[in-house]
Amino acid sequence: MIDPKPTASHFINGAYVEDTAGRAINVVYPATGEVIARVHGATPAILEAALATAKAAQPAWAALTGTERGRILRRASDMIREQNRSLSELETYDTGKPLQETLVADATSAADALEYFGGLAGSLTGEHVQFGEDFIYTIREPLGVCVGIGAWNYPTQIAAWKAAPALACGNAMVFKPSETTPLCALKVAEILHAAGLPAGLFNVIQGLGDVGASLATDLRVDKVSLTGSLSTGRKVYAAAAEGMRNVTMELGGKSPLIIFDDANLEDAVSGAILANFYSSGQICSNGTRVFVQKGIKAAFLSRLMERVGKAILGDPMDEATNFGPMVSQRQRDIVEDFITKGKEEGARLICGGKRLDRPGFWITPVIFSDVTDNMSIAREEIFGPVLSVLDFEDEAEVLIRANETQYGLAAGVFTLNLTRAHRMVKALEAGTCYINTYNDAPVEAPFGGTKLSGVGRENSKAAINHYSQLKSVYVRMSKLEAPY
Repeated sequence: MIDPKPTASHFINGAYVEDTAGRAINVVYPATGEVIARVHGATPAILEAALATAKAAQPAWAALTGTERGRILRRASDMIREQNRSLSELETYDTGKPLQETLVADATSAADALEYFGGLAGSLTGEHVQFGEDFIYTIREPLGVCVGIGAWNYPTQIAAWKAAPALACGNAMVFKPSETTPLCALKVAEILHAAGLPAGLFNVIQGLGDVGASLATDLRVDKVSLTGSLSTGRKVYAAAAEGMRNVTMELGGKSPLIIFDDANLEDAVSGAILANFYSSGQICSNGTRVFVQKGIKAAFLSRLMERVGKAILGDPMDEATNFGPMVSQRQRDIVEDFITKGKEEGARLICGGKRLDRPGFWITPVIFSDVTDNMSIAREEIFGPVLSVLDFEDEAEVLIRANETQYGLAAGVFTLNLTRAHRMVKALEAGTCYINTYNDAPVEAPFGGTKLSGVGRENSKAAINHYSQLKSVYVRMSKLEAPY
């Protein structure tokens, strides 16, 4: 079993760095509540070292060919796959997610991102436009120094989702993981350096919101990419806007999952489970408003309760366990407050919401029925294992209700009528939609939201546009005339 204690708090200029003058941050294992490690927040000296090193290292990296950059990213991808077991164990220590899950969904996703953007790096070109005798060509250039600010639910994946396109385009990055899960990004940095990434190009520093704010407002920073809550996103977006920095904001959601009465019932139940209980419900794109057509509501609830009753809440390091704890006591408290609100506002709690009689931040998966659109559990992001079932009569009605939210991250439809499925996803106000599935997120697909769920896209070729800029060059071959 891997030792979760990090070599040092920060990784700067190709090496681990410690500065115990920074604020102490305890790393708590969610399954037991025990402090398993400690890191220190970045001091002004650490911040300066990370940014100065990134700024100095970036030009030489940008001067390499895309193929040369991609070769290093692909090598790092291979190394992550070779170390998947130990990285997955570290992710479980960091987040509390079951090893059964982290073995297939975390470090592997990071490896996918590095492999994909490593393969894409050599193909990043401009274009030629013939304009009569003249012509125009464009040059795709890196932005410079990028800042990545991560969330606590997928620390390994998010570090790579931001680093891979940034580095492929020739940028440097300073990455700040969530203070709740500070361990995994350090290993990503270590592996990138071991794979041949020149020192200074991917630096990891720890800290709370004040460190993120310092990064987002530094004059040397050209782009900020945040994964986090709407409240944090608003602050970071405003700070970045002051310097006209490029931004990518992947924020929260209150996504609808719509199940029509002609859906395959087992698939629909599977979709609802994946949309609400994977990672103990701590996924931004979760389909937590489950709209079920009235004709199958009873059958759906019966089968859902039966299958959720089979969830195994055990030791996360035991691969038989498939449901883990909340990431922190604070997050469990938030979930419990929403459960109380749901009952007070008239929803029917049909199962779950109980603490386990053991150390750690455990709570059993929650299913509410008879939920209405105006209830808190149907309007606000909970970020926990709380599934709300709402019923509906027809397509026109559910479409209006599904779109009545300030968020627009994701949406899902289960139906065997594919004409209706495509009609629905075209009308749903969400950046990421699913038909007869939920929460699939391959690196080849753009991921991001509309409305208050964010700005920009991560993954796929679309991410390249958010980590690079175009320079246009007009070349005159014809005679140049002037009015005088």
